Amino acid sequence: MVKRVSCSRVVVVSLLTSAIIGFGAESSRADAAKGEGVFEAKKCGGLCHITQGPATEKTFADQLKKKGPELWYAGNKLKKEWMEKWLQNPAVIRSLEYNSLEKKNPGNHPKLGKDEAGAVTDYLMTLTSKDVETGVINPKSSLQGKIAFEKRQACQGCHQVEKTGKVVGGMVAPSLVKAGERLQGDWVYAYLKKPKVFKPVKRMPIYEGYLSDVDMKNIAALVASF
Repeated sequence: MVKRVSCSRVVVVSLLTSAIIGFGAESSRADAAKGEGVFEAKKCGGLCHITQGPATEKTFADQLKKKGPELWYAGNKLKKEWMEKWLQNPAVIRSLEYNSLEKKNPGNHPKLGKDEAGAVTDYLMTLTSKDVETGVINPKSSLQGKIAFEKRQACQGCHQVEKTGKVVGGMVAPSLVKAGERLQGDWVYAYLKKPKVFKPVKRMPIYEGYLSDVDMKNIAALVASF
């Protein structure tokens, strides 16, 4: 026997579903707006964190004026769960102070309360770049990725990594220990492939012409698996 469902019931269910979805989107926008307000009130922008892209710096002098990482692509780069926790209890990611090759990072980034951290995270997740294609990189540790990371480019010379239970590597760049909890693989790949889009002036080598697209994808997948 075929069970008949009245047209009016279908319409009611459809309207309720649309209302719930609409409410969720409206709530998310409200949280993002609240987060932007907190971000501005705490004076997180300006020279500390740039939220307007694309990048405009042309010289090292321009880059050295900055006191913290650019955030105009934070929604592509960072993972939401990690960001919300980190804002409540900031841990040192760079052993050395931002833009320094000798000063130790004091680890004095301001902390936010739970509600503020959640709102600011919602805001930062709206900051994305059209140059990051999503759904390209799946976290994966492979021999090819390790060879490209460790042998062809010796990335651990600048970045700390965890190896056989120990932290090894350089300290002049952000640590990649447990980077998979923090970074999105799609952004790592885009950063390797289109470095000038995200940071036109930087100390990190440009890999275009030195690494194949396959190598870049393997490195991105490896870093995302850490």
